Amino acid sequence: MIIAQLSDFHARPHGRPAYGVIDTNAAIRRAIDAVLAMPLQPDCVLVTGDLTDCGLAEEYAIVRDELERLPMPVYLVPGNHDRRENFVAALSAQRDYLPSDGPLNYVIEDFPVRLIGLDTLVPGESGGALSPASEAWLAETLADGGGRPTLVFMHHPPFRVAVDGMDGILCRVSPGFAGLIAKHPEIERIVCGHYHRPIQRRFAGTVGYVAPGTAHQVALDLRRGTENRMVMEPPAFAVHAWDPEAGIVSHLQPIGDYGPIRDFVLDPAYPGKTEATAAQ
Repeated sequence: MIIAQLSDFHARPHGRPAYGVIDTNAAIRRAIDAVLAMPLQPDCVLVTGDLTDCGLAEEYAIVRDELERLPMPVYLVPGNHDRRENFVAALSAQRDYLPSDGPLNYVIEDFPVRLIGLDTLVPGESGGALSPASEAWLAETLADGGGRPTLVFMHHPPFRVAVDGMDGILCRVSPGFAGLIAKHPEIERIVCGHYHRPIQRRFAGTVGYVAPGTAHQVALDLRRGTENRMVMEPPAFAVHAWDPEAGIVSHLQPIGDYGPIRDFVLDPAYPGKTEATAAQ
């Protein structure tokens, strides 16, 4: 099973770049193009929040039109730049898995890996939270899974990443959340967005993963007390590949034109070359 994870589109009304300088709509288009160009197409696509920059109906119309280009199922969760009511109004007609109201939590059982989407949006806040009701729903959903391989996806990471600007806007969870996750070793990944950087860490017996943005990134700054700032590093998306023996293996796919794919041509002096070895 192959899962493409896109994150943080930040769609804007036409002619109004994000933060005054970033054409995020063109970046969304390039990201969709990159997914469609994959030699082996994903079984599904996840979009882990901040589909829009301001949650406007016009922004969601842009996202809807771009997502309609994808032939595979697409699963969405909101982020802090989204507005839940506009999110549902614009996108639920094509996605009957989305609840009509309340937290947009759901489970997809159609693949070898169960997909559990969690809504961490708190209106008016940059950080997020998993409500007690959502945590109870997650506990029940995990208990009903029969130990099947599972991937949890959400916008705000529920774990710290040792970057002050990011850790100040994480997903608030109950003291028992890590224990709940640890009780379920079938959880292969908790994948998130929000931080606009590729990040991974061990968390509660599983792997916590943060995907980069499809447009701008957050500059890496490990100094204490610093705030988040943006940088136009190369955009990318995550590719999570699962098989029964390896579980989930996560890859990072840059978005952009980096020249043609070429065969390796080894110099005759290469010391590792034998008749039995492939070119590397």
